[in-house]
Amino acid sequence: MKLIQSVRSRTACMRFPAAWLLIPLFCTTSYCQSIDLLIKGGHVIDPKNRIDGVMDVAITGGKIVQVAAAIPPSDAKKVVEARGMYVSPGFIDMHVHVFNGTTPEAYIANAATSIAPDGFTFRTGVTTVVDAGSSGWRNFKLFKAQTIDRAQTRVLAFLNIVGTGMASRYEEQDLSDMNPQMVANMIKRLYPDIIVGIKSAHYWGDYSQVQRAVEAGKLAEVPVMVDFGEHRPPLSIEKLFREYLRPGDIFTHTYAHGPNDRETVVDDQGKVKPFVLEMQKKGLVFDVGHGGGAFAWRQAIPSIKQGFLANVISTDLHTDSMNGGMKGLDNVISKFLNMGVPLSEAVLRVTWNPAQVIKRPELGSLSVGSEADITVFSVRTGDFGFIDARRLKMKGDKKLEAELTLRAGKVVWDLNGIAAASWESEIQGK
Repeated sequence: MKLIQSVRSRTACMRFPAAWLLIPLFCTTSYCQSIDLLIKGGHVIDPKNRIDGVMDVAITGGKIVQVAAAIPPSDAKKVVEARGMYVSPGFIDMHVHVFNGTTPEAYIANAATSIAPDGFTFRTGVTTVVDAGSSGWRNFKLFKAQTIDRAQTRVLAFLNIVGTGMASRYEEQDLSDMNPQMVANMIKRLYPDIIVGIKSAHYWGDYSQVQRAVEAGKLAEVPVMVDFGEHRPPLSIEKLFREYLRPGDIFTHTYAHGPNDRETVVDDQGKVKPFVLEMQKKGLVFDVGHGGGAFAWRQAIPSIKQGFLANVISTDLHTDSMNGGMKGLDNVISKFLNMGVPLSEAVLRVTWNPAQVIKRPELGSLSVGSEADITVFSVRTGDFGFIDARRLKMKGDKKLEAELTLRAGKVVWDLNGIAAASWESEIQGK
């Protein structure tokens, strides 16, 4: 009887190759292991699907095929034991600069200050990054050929309203190179699958750059991210929020403290300004964008204590920030955990929230059928110190550490070898 059942199971697998995905009972371990990789026993946090508990995650063909309790390990070709760890969708870093290049004296566009993404993403659990306006319509094609097309990391982009992008602070002041129609054309006609929004940044004048960015955003039907600093005296962010930005647009560097250049969200008495909370409720998106100079404890800690938490946690990754207080997305998330933000809320802000902001609902979750971008991480306890952009320290006892990162089902980072076979097995197999 067992022989007949095994033959029937094998026949079902051969005649109906997709059947084993839907009806695992047709296949025995001997003939048909339907799962390529099974992450077993981890605490799954998937905010989109409201999962927060111990589950197994099954992957086949680079896609997620099942998230459930107690999936039989015998159904899998490879099992990764994740007990005591957390499993989440691959982190999305919505504010980075990765247009790495060698143009002499360039600031961010095709410059050494930008970084090659793969060296600094997977090790922090990041599988998708969004470049925040390093390139404009004049040099985006170079950025695509040079970085986006070569990276294992999924690289999306905000297109700068300035045609040359962030070549230098001087080019960024050129209103004549801020062409909403050309920006919109590049997004809608050429790269709607890669370019997710428009960036306005580093302008020394009035609200004109923001106005042109929003005009382009309307034409292209995408959000605008605004870095609103470097005005002396500072311009009103309340006016920016109420008169220029739309629901869904993004205010970055939320917790920056540079009162000589930009208005802050927390006043001199340590109170969050009421219009900030009001505009967040109306749909304005607040992004951390830590960076090398745009995150201060004196803004972040009172904000969180008073219930004002940015919608998205991001790094503003570049050489200056990662070698300063920021370090990486794992470090930035850890800061929020130590400021009292629950782990599930922090994960939401690096997965499903940014996916919604950039209008990519296929990202940021562990939904069945989605690409298997997955982060397995630990939260270590101990005596740690965390530094803000002003080089001031906050003590903490929690530290997030990426253990395993999968991009489209492929292991791209394995800190402690949890997905690797032991070296003894190689000898035994000979």
